[in-house]
Amino acid sequence: MKIIVPMAGIGSRLRPHTLTTPKPLTLIAGKPIVQRLVEDIAGIINQKIDEIAFIIGPASKGFPADTKDRLLKIAEDLNTKGTVFVQEQALGTAHAIQCAKTALEGPCVVAFADTLFKADFTLDTNADGAIWVKKVDNPKAFGVVKLKDGIITDFVEKPQEFVSDLAIIGIYYFKKGADLRNEIQYLLDNNITEKGEFQITNALENMKQKGAKFVPGEVSEWMDCGNKDITVKTNGRFLQLAQKDGHNLVSKTVVLENSTIIDPCYIGKRVVLKNTTIGPNVSLGDNSVVENSNIKNSLIQTNTTIKNAKLDNAMIGNHAYFDGNFTSISIGDYSILN
Repeated sequence: MKIIVPMAGIGSRLRPHTLTTPKPLTLIAGKPIVQRLVEDIAGIINQKIDEIAFIIGPASKGFPADTKDRLLKIAEDLNTKGTVFVQEQALGTAHAIQCAKTALEGPCVVAFADTLFKADFTLDTNADGAIWVKKVDNPKAFGVVKLKDGIITDFVEKPQEFVSDLAIIGIYYFKKGADLRNEIQYLLDNNITEKGEFQITNALENMKQKGAKFVPGEVSEWMDCGNKDITVKTNGRFLQLAQKDGHNLVSKTVVLENSTIIDPCYIGKRVVLKNTTIGPNVSLGDNSVVENSNIKNSLIQTNTTIKNAKLDNAMIGNHAYFDGNFTSISIGDYSILN
């Protein structure tokens, strides 16, 4: 089994946080989004993972020089081979996948790295593939599928008129990765685009027209990481699920001075809390210091100092300093606000 992870988007909706850190490497409860994604897939797919192929953007689009090494370490920690490909131009989902065409062999899972999920990964061996979907209130913003007798009959990219409310969440299984590779290559060779980009939904439609049978996958939780508010909400939901599963995400090295932690929370290593209440639904990264503050429903990265704050629905980057009265703030790495 191969896992293909397109993650070349610049994450403009999550700025300023993505000006220095690619969105898939943003920490949720102490781990990058992309790491949690591939760990979840590897943990539930019940098959040996032969390779994890990551597709990133160029350095000019905000991908730091150490991105490749960080991703290869994620694969190494899962005891599998890691490969990293670069999508030099943002030409759509299908184009991104095709950047890793050498990995599109045999059974493959394709998972876009801007979402976390809880799903049933029991694969139908009679189907040629599976597409994981979730009911949404506004299908105009998504690719959607139509069903008949449990089989996907149509793929529609961002329909402006209602055809279905089953949104494609960005996780796919293909029994034969080469079939997907060939269909994407056909799109590229013939310049077949949707709204100026090469879309995976067009490749899926072509495969279906040639007789491929796709079934929907069941998703119980879909946690998006699109913008600041959604990412903070996803962090909180992840913490709630971790608590439900019995996980303790508070480091033993936390220093508490007249302070209280209200679960669920992730508190990283060597964090110092003074005269502070943290939680619920807060992630606070390694080596951070918080004094005289009350913080809930917030996502705070590493090496950050916070003083005299009352935060709710806040997102603060790495190596930041905040001392002020604002509540629902969003400040990026190395920012100072006082």
